[in-house]
Amino acid sequence: MSLSLLLSLGWQALKRNRLRSGLTVLGIVIGVAAVIATLAIGQGARAAVQAQIRALGANTLTVIPGTVTAGGARMGMGGNTTLTADDAFAIRAECAAVAAVAPVVRRGLQVVSGNANWGTSVQGTSAEFVDIRAWPVQDGGMFSDSDVRGAAKVAVLGSKVKEQLFGDQSPIGHVVRIKDIPFRVVGVLSYKGGQTFGGDQDDIVLVPYTTAQRRLLGITYLNNVMVSAVSERAVPEAVQQISDLLRQRHRIRPGMDDDFFMFTQLEMQTTAESTSRVMTTLLASIAAVSLLVGGIGIMNIMLVSVTERTKEIGLRRALGAKRKDIRVQFLAEATFLSLAGGVLGVAIGLTTARLLTGIARWPTQVQPEVVMLAMAFASLVGVFFGWYPANRAARLDVIEALRYE
Repeated sequence: MSLSLLLSLGWQALKRNRLRSGLTVLGIVIGVAAVIATLAIGQGARAAVQAQIRALGANTLTVIPGTVTAGGARMGMGGNTTLTADDAFAIRAECAAVAAVAPVVRRGLQVVSGNANWGTSVQGTSAEFVDIRAWPVQDGGMFSDSDVRGAAKVAVLGSKVKEQLFGDQSPIGHVVRIKDIPFRVVGVLSYKGGQTFGGDQDDIVLVPYTTAQRRLLGITYLNNVMVSAVSERAVPEAVQQISDLLRQRHRIRPGMDDDFFMFTQLEMQTTAESTSRVMTTLLASIAAVSLLVGGIGIMNIMLVSVTERTKEIGLRRALGAKRKDIRVQFLAEATFLSLAGGVLGVAIGLTTARLLTGIARWPTQVQPEVVMLAMAFASLVGVFFGWYPANRAARLDVIEALRYE
């Protein structure tokens, strides 16, 4: 018997039981769709995280006060106030691997303009902040170093704050009030988008850090210092130079813990990628279980089909069909089922990914190799779980099969 004839017979056998075949295919459909959708979500999230971290600058690092033991109590990140503007100046002046430094103090405060008000993150910093963050000002300009030295009451709005307070109107030259202190708006930052770990980067107001310290917060310390290394390759050298300098300035003796943390964007990127990879693998593994369940369903239905068609198998064997012909026929039926489920599953998985992006605004990314892998796996499931029923059909005794009722 020719292969085309065997495939034709297998297809006709499936058409005779369309409802049963459709229900059998359903397990494969769900499995393939789940695998593609979950991998699309995982890859999309990973790409989004990488893009956001690249936007922060691969050569950027942040110095945060913390980790010091005082009176037997060990404080964590941000748990002390040892970081000062003089430390930032020293880092800029004495660390050869450092290109730019921006002191940062921040507090959640209410910003008022006329009848509109908005709660946002007010960050005191220097003019170098926008250069380190690669965050251009789209309207107006950034406040100057002289504004910082004079503790001027000027502000640069994030695009979210500008939208909430002024709508489509340009805020340049207008006055906003922070803690009842008037600030003249000199610029609006360009749109930046969401942060890697949640929140909205554009929900921010920048003011000179000296103004924030003296007029808004009444403090002399910094919450952190943002640093840009001269290049991405120079980041480890910059970390070492800053560490040595701050230990010297803070009089930390050998063997004692640092009273500061340092985070680099490269470390954050590695951590984010590792977390994303683990979660994607976990989700895909869970989804793949449904493929195995679908395969078991194919095996179950094919065994039922062998039992129902025992007399048919005996008749074909009596008319000259060989065992391999029977085996190929039943394997073809199982493969048809798994391939049909794979094709439908791919279509549903791609549609689900698009809907998640369009409706829920989740970033998704479908890679062609993932689709090919899902189809290949679906085919292998059909062949694997169809082999036993096909082999059982091929081994039926001709006489016993013809006598079967």
